[in-house]
Amino acid sequence: MAAGKYDFTIEQGSTTAIQFILKDGNGNLIDITGYSARMQLRESLDAIAVICDLSSSLQADGSGLMLNGISQDLPLTSGSIGLYISAATSSAFTFNAARYALELTQGSYVNRVIQGTIRLDKEVVR
Repeated sequence: MAAGKYDFTIEQGSTTAIQFILKDGNGNLIDITGYSARMQLRESLDAIAVICDLSSSLQADGSGLMLNGISQDLPLTSGSIGLYISAATSSAFTFNAARYALELTQGSYVNRVIQGTIRLDKEVVR
């Protein structure tokens, strides 16, 4: 199955919380129990440097990917991946636009589920 495409904007210096709901062709939630998730942001598809590396192992500031919901910011929903980027993490971003891909993994199985472009709305208040 081809990965979905979703482009979005985040605000530099602000907390970002987005929930991706995964459904099959019949509109049923996809069971992602036992999976892990990972996501990388790069300035271009062929860029070597990674701007941000997120996974279901959350960073100290809480940034990362939560399977089946995202704490208090988004409700717990089966079949969902919550993307959380803290204000501290987004403050360090300097790109104008970046490419990303979000993958689910289970053992050696890897499935890219969504990809696209992230635009950065630069911070005024610092």
